[in-house]
Amino acid sequence: GCTNVLHNIYAMGGNVYVAGVIGSDNVGKKLLSELRLKKIETGGIILEKGRPTTLKTRIVAHGQQMVRFDKENQSPIPSSSTERILDYVKSLRKKIGAIVISDYHKGVVSRELVQGINAITHHSGIVVCLDPKQSNFSIYKGVHVITPNHFEVQRAAAGMELSSDYGIQKLGEVILRKYAFSAMLVTRGEEGMSLFENGKKITHTYFSAQAKEVYDVTGAGDTVIGMLALGLAAQADMKEATCLANLAAGIVVGKVSTATASRKELMDAL
Repeated sequence: GCTNVLHNIYAMGGNVYVAGVIGSDNVGKKLLSELRLKKIETGGIILEKGRPTTLKTRIVAHGQQMVRFDKENQSPIPSSSTERILDYVKSLRKKIGAIVISDYHKGVVSRELVQGINAITHHSGIVVCLDPKQSNFSIYKGVHVITPNHFEVQRAAAGMELSSDYGIQKLGEVILRKYAFSAMLVTRGEEGMSLFENGKKITHTYFSAQAKEVYDVTGAGDTVIGMLALGLAAQADMKEATCLANLAAGIVVGKVSTATASRKELMDAL
């Protein structure tokens, strides 16, 4: 799943590295082949025998997804695999400006992994961006930026509703303080995005949805965090990077299936 984030960064001209777990099957071999064709390093990908490479099969009619079925194993990866991923991340410490933790809840992202990455990046200037899929946000504590959608925020803060500006404001304050995030970017579908930044008076910032016509929202969250991380790595501030991420997402939802935005498309949108 995280390679869609990688593809979005790559398509925009960013230098990318990837780490994760695949199985010893044909799907895993195809994934490695695709990465090598793009000359993307595969040293961070761990092969685990007996574990299938996650495969999503989508049934599409008239450009719209009707149903999806997945072949996967969501059980936690062994500590030895987590340690290998962390060793790989450590080896890249002087080459990168940002790390994206794209949690598809397939057993790779754990408290151990997140804490390990936080320790590696401490005082390094590397920005850690995380797309959450687990409702227990304590697993993600201490990362710089988290990019949940509004449903994930509601699940993480049970009992609090996103029913008004005040409600969203309170949710932002509580989550940033409780989990020590520097910022939270909430994606809200057709209502755009809301950005919360810590360390200053929290302001509610709307970034309206950009798409002229929505064909397929598949993978739009991957585009958001990929463009956000690339912007931050290139020394943009949070609002600038969010603006770029919102424009890129508006481009990809106007395309069918998982897609990427190009530099030219982004420049045209700007």
